[in-house]
Amino acid sequence: MITPNQMDEIFEALERQIQEEGGAPVSLVVIGGTALAVLGRFVRTATKDVDVLGEAVEREGALEIRKLERFPPYLERAVQKVARDFGLPENWMNLGPAAQLDLGLPEGFQRRMVRKTYGSHLVLYFAGREDLIHLKIFAAVDRDDYHVQDLFALQPTPEELFRAARWVLSQDVSPEFRLLLEGFLRSHGHGNLVERL
Repeated sequence: MITPNQMDEIFEALERQIQEEGGAPVSLVVIGGTALAVLGRFVRTATKDVDVLGEAVEREGALEIRKLERFPPYLERAVQKVARDFGLPENWMNLGPAAQLDLGLPEGFQRRMVRKTYGSHLVLYFAGREDLIHLKIFAAVDRDDYHVQDLFALQPTPEELFRAARWVLSQDVSPEFRLLLEGFLRSHGHGNLVERL
């Protein structure tokens, strides 16, 4: 498990290992509990992994997020060395959420990312608060676990929840998912939003 006060140390170690592996500088987009911690909204004591959405690439003055099927070999080796040195699971940094790029991101996602630089070889872009609300409600709808806790740690306003709910309906258009979303909103005191969906 990775605690919030370990994150900078771990990412600085990863940057050094990338250099030692002779790797090129890399920019990654991070979502999930790690992004919550960076925004100061983390209420759990630790997160089990670092969820990487993809690679951030600058084109014509704008950031694009490129899907990665796997990390470059030098980055995979660096990740494994950090796992060894800090006693982390092998997949502590992973591309688990990469499929979200196929479905699409909330409009303006790239503009709201929070950039942090770790040395010369690692830049991390963390999803912004509004986008984490969108992604967390998508993850929380059919579950009663830390995703729900994370969502409400972001203290979404009713209007932010409404925008996020409208967005997740574009991600899963099935009637079953809509019923789950409506039930989730009602059970958390936001039944008034259901009529507006």
